[in-house]
This record gives sequence, C-alpha cells and structure tokens, in this order.
Amino acid sequence: MTGTPQKNRAAVLHGIRDVRLEDRAVPEPGPREVLVEVRSVGVCGSDIHYYEQGRIGDMVVRAPMVLGHEASGVVVGLGAGATRHEIGQRVALEPGVPCLHCRECRTGHYNLCRDVRFFATPPIDGAFATYVTTHEDFAFAVPDGLSDAAAALVEPLSVGIWASRRGGVGLGDTVLVTGAGAIGLLAAASARAAGASNVIVTDVNPHRLTQAVKFGATSTHDSREGTLDDAGIEADVLLECSGHPDAVRGGIATLRPAGRAVLIGMGADELPLRLDLLQRRELTITGTFRYANTYPAAIALAASGQINMDALVTGRFGLDEVEAALTASEKDPTTVKSVVVVSEDA
Repeated sequence: MTGTPQKNRAAVLHGIRDVRLEDRAVPEPGPREVLVEVRSVGVCGSDIHYYEQGRIGDMVVRAPMVLGHEASGVVVGLGAGATRHEIGQRVALEPGVPCLHCRECRTGHYNLCRDVRFFATPPIDGAFATYVTTHEDFAFAVPDGLSDAAAALVEPLSVGIWASRRGGVGLGDTVLVTGAGAIGLLAAASARAAGASNVIVTDVNPHRLTQAVKFGATSTHDSREGTLDDAGIEADVLLECSGHPDAVRGGIATLRPAGRAVLIGMGADELPLRLDLLQRRELTITGTFRYANTYPAAIALAASGQINMDALVTGRFGLDEVEAALTASEKDPTTVKSVVVVSEDA
C-alpha cells in the first residue's frame, strides 16, 4: 500500500432511521485490492429500505452498518500484487465481489454467486465513507470527462443494461417500461441504446414521465388515466421496474406473441398470472438480479454522452447529510436520484 490516510469518516446505520457520523479505521487493502477515496455515492431504493425498515426480506441489519453501494472514487492505495490501476486513477466501483470459484462464477453468472460480498448488504459495509477497499478487478477506470456523480451512477445504469440484455432488446423493438424511477429511466435509456425504436414509459408521477422523455421514451402513459389495455399498447419486451402487481399483470398482457417480460422491480412475493396467455402467446418471463459484465458498456455509454447521467441527479448532499439524502424522496415527489458527495477533487 502507498499513502497513509489517517481518518475514515463514515455514516453508520445503527437502527431504523438512526444514522450517525463516526470516525472509523482506514481499511487496509489486501492482496490485489485497492484503497479508494470515495467521491460520490448514489442513494438506491435498497438503502432507503434498510434505513426505514432495517431489512430487505431475509437480509436483516443486525449490527451497525454503512449503507451506499453506487460509488465512484479515486485510487489512493494499492495492496500486494495490485497492478491494474495507478495511484490517482478515477474509478467506478462495481459493488459486488464474487468468490470467483463457484459454479455460477465459473459459468459467467457471477451476479448469482452465493458468496458474493456486496456493498451495503448485511453484514458488509457500504460506501457512505471516506475510504473503502475492493478487488482491483471490480474498480473500473473512468475517463476525465465523466463526472464523479455520473461515474457512481454507472451502477444503476448497469441494472438497465442487464435488463435489456435479459429481455433480448434489439433493433426495431417496442419496449414497455413500467415505473419511471431512476431504474426505469435508465432501463428506457438502455433499451434505446440497444436499438429499440419505440419505448413507452408508464408511471403515476407526471414529473417522472416528463423526465422519461429525456431518457429515450418515445411516448409516456399516466397510469392514473386508464389501463395499458385501454391505451392499446402492444410491446415486444416488458421491462417491469415498479414491482406493483397491477403493473406486472397489465404489462405482461400487452406483450405480443413470443414477447419477453423482465421483472426488475421488487414487489409482491407471490402473484397470480394468466397461464393461458403465457401458453397461447409463448411468452417468456424472467427475473433479473443485479448484473454481470456490464460496467465497460455502461461506462462507454455514459462517457459518450448518449445517456446523460448527470441529468438523473436531483439532489446533492454531504456525508453529514446522509439522512436528508435517504429521506429526500418521501419529502419531495420530484426526487429521482440523490447523490452523496463524500469528497471532491481539490
């Protein structure tokens, strides 16, 4: 390791709606790891769930934990054998480091690794901190033209890219995106980048529907004004980002024969579906879990300007304002993506 930072400030979740700013030890990078000074961290819905409820399903916060997994920063230290980056390299951090040995990892499905260490997933600390360490292969160099916030948001962009890949989005497709939160907007942008000629975005929030046009939507539908069936929508691919049961059922019903549905949003654990529709139309329905091998493509898309990542940001907060960042969306319905600015380039 080179360089010896003395203090690591971290916003630590101690309980439901209880975040405290603390000084922690600076982590020491292990073999092939890098020490990263964190610059920006996006606030994800999962962070808000842990803050508000202390759990997501069977993943329970049982001890003080640092939230935040959408992160960018600069390499300031190298562990033994780390050669991929030089000191001073700006990087986007892929937050999940898999075991690299299991069947899933060895067959290219490392996002499904059962032993993955994923930032801000109990009991692993996240990136609302001055310094973090990670394996050098999961720190991706970003060009100077990409802002720190945009580099952090390569993570949710990867979710959108992976969803489009899982749905087989291709040239000329009509894609329906249900839910216009940050993931929905980036799913729409990813679908357009993959060649979709028609991208329809639905939501109940008029402001978010306006934002959807900036992220590639060719048309929008306010779900308060009628069902998808009433709107006469037909799609080749559904990217379901809301998790709402009605959106799932209604979205699947819009699919043409041989259509594909990708379920991204987290909602009900169980949901009745029309099997006759699935059989008659030979529909394919799949889940999606994080992403795999998407960061190079996401960085290239963001750096090219084809997707304006900075336009996604609706609020910036300091490390001492993490609770304000986590509650921004409940206080302001126009909030799309809050970013915590941990440090800035002097």
